[in-house]
Amino acid sequence: MLPEHDLTSDLASTLARLTEEVGREHERAAHREQIIDRLHAENQELRHGLLQEALTPVRNGLYRLHDTVTREAARLEPGHSRALLEAIAEEVAEVLARTGADRIEVVPGDAYDPALHRPAGTAEGPPGTVVGVVSEGFRSGDRVLRKAGVVIGKEEI
Repeated sequence: MLPEHDLTSDLASTLARLTEEVGREHERAAHREQIIDRLHAENQELRHGLLQEALTPVRNGLYRLHDTVTREAARLEPGHSRALLEAIAEEVAEVLARTGADRIEVVPGDAYDPALHRPAGTAEGPPGTVVGVVSEGFRSGDRVLRKAGVVIGKEEI
């Protein structure tokens, strides 16, 4: 039979070894969990990107419809027909919003910003400012989906 001191020493040594192995196993499990979390996040980003890509042709058609209806409404005198076209344009903008495309607010007097605005012409007005809005722009979060078509002011010649 082993002396009590040797038995205690063997037991302590075995316990230390097991504790070390459990610690290493815990580190490996934590590392696997990190990898799983990262892969899940990448998968979610990929799925979101694919959805946004699939919505692009739908949005493009809705942009054109919105522009056409808005343009036709502007040609009409105030009345029922104009109000109807304005309501249709508003509904198209709401459908775009439900796809994640929110309007970029642009009004005459805003500074021209090439990141948000697409030049659609020039007219007399303060240089470097928006003097007219031809078509609305849309964004999804910080990403510009379509720049607003604007008329930019220029000095008189």
